[in-house]
Amino acid sequence: MALHANIINPPIIAHMSMKRSSKAMAILVLVFAISMVSLSINVASAQAVPEWVKNTALWYGEGIVSEGEFLNMIKFLIENEVIVIDSIKEQAPQVVDAQVVIPNGNFDVTGAGFYSPLNLEIPAGTTVTWVNDDSVPHNIQSIDASGKVIQLFNSPPLNTGDRFEHTFEEEGVYKYYCSFHPWRVGLVTVS
Repeated sequence: MALHANIINPPIIAHMSMKRSSKAMAILVLVFAISMVSLSINVASAQAVPEWVKNTALWYGEGIVSEGEFLNMIKFLIENEVIVIDSIKEQAPQVVDAQVVIPNGNFDVTGAGFYSPLNLEIPAGTTVTWVNDDSVPHNIQSIDASGKVIQLFNSPPLNTGDRFEHTFEEEGVYKYYCSFHPWRVGLVTVS
């Protein structure tokens, strides 16, 4: 009796063995398929890379080729469009013309005739034109933080309708005023 307990039915063994071999076969087929796809992708892209490039990269990794030689190789590949790098081109700064109006009544200390705009915000490279629309002469005098006149941009007296221009090339905050009416101060902010 003890002998019969250890004996397994041969059809059950065959069925279990087939189940295991089916799973193993399915796994092998899946691994093979993935390997083939992966290999074909690698082979396709590897074929596009010249052998000397692969060697140079290998030699650089092994320390046989200097960094300068390796970078020259990369430069060659980029210049000959073997390696194409997508770049975002920055827009060229546009030269802009801006205007500050000296409105009628600007000379009156009690009036609301401020420069218009009072703080002109512009990009570097912009030419600003001051236009005197007041009934009396004015001038534009650049001043430092303490209010002293500096020789950056300074106009002669501007009669009604006269204009004065200055191009701002560098970023910064530029203060100015009218020396005839020193209570009138303006700003140009360049970014």
